[in-house]
Amino acid sequence: IQVVQKVQSGMMPDTGQFPFPFQSPEDGGEYSQSSLGSGFVWDQDGHIVTNNQVVQNADEITVTFHDGTSVDGEVVGADRDSDLAVVKVDYPKERLQPIRVGDSTQVRVGQLAAAIGNPFGLQGTMTIGVISALGRSLPVGAGAQGTYTIPDVIQTDAPINPGNSGGVLVDMDAQLIGVPTAIESSSGVNAGVGFVVPSVIVQKVVPVLIQKGAYDHPWIGISGTTLTSDIAEKMDLDRDQRGILVIDVVPDSPAEAAGLLGSDRLVTLDEQEIRVGGDVIVQIDSQPTQDFEDMTAYLARHTSPGQAVILTVLRDGKQESLELILGVRPT
Repeated sequence: IQVVQKVQSGMMPDTGQFPFPFQSPEDGGEYSQSSLGSGFVWDQDGHIVTNNQVVQNADEITVTFHDGTSVDGEVVGADRDSDLAVVKVDYPKERLQPIRVGDSTQVRVGQLAAAIGNPFGLQGTMTIGVISALGRSLPVGAGAQGTYTIPDVIQTDAPINPGNSGGVLVDMDAQLIGVPTAIESSSGVNAGVGFVVPSVIVQKVVPVLIQKGAYDHPWIGISGTTLTSDIAEKMDLDRDQRGILVIDVVPDSPAEAAGLLGSDRLVTLDEQEIRVGGDVIVQIDSQPTQDFEDMTAYLARHTSPGQAVILTVLRDGKQESLELILGVRPT
């Protein structure tokens, strides 16, 4: 996927993709910057899935297929918080072969996987590696209500480089298990740690983007942290107690309406002051929440805005159940 973005002179946006050289403006005004990413066929109606970061703020999009055919594309839906977007192209149905989508919840560490994409503009590149970790969380930016993360993220050592974004990570049966979206690197190129949006999220988000153009994420309205042994001890709880300590409750949020309580006292831990004393969420709909990622993964997989969930919390050492109606995450 090639993207052209018109830029005012003096502005140099970082698209995060593999860039072509800048085209110098003739009169010091507007010029164009090109960059490359990857994508894959979703259905025979011409929907192509890629990363939001690949096509964000694009003025022109060109999709080039494996046979060299290039067609114009148009964004029909995008979601920053899952870093997914859908581009529509006019292309003969009989020449489109949709990818087969696998179940990322069945992926295991050590499993072989292949990344296919367009690194450095080298079209159709395949690299092989293993699934090196599961259940990572990937920050997607901060807003007025805090920082959000993509849950269930797959980590792989299959080489992923600039231009791979929006491509595929497939298992050995050629089924999609995720969409490469980021790398951990001090040099900007592969260092053996790549991050992939899991197919369980892709399957849930993409059909809604095609239908509505946007995706509403469920929202509770808290900031918090995983309850560690040391924090539990500071709250006079058993050191083996696990859960999610609520630090702040967002005003006018579902959490406030449900009666969740934030932390209100300071303690010193490892020479740092932290707030404790709030509710500790230990279950959501009877599913244990050992850490914060357990809750964000459950929300992403199984819930929608407007749905009622039951939170089991520890308050002053006693267990209580609270009903909470999920809201829409603020954009």
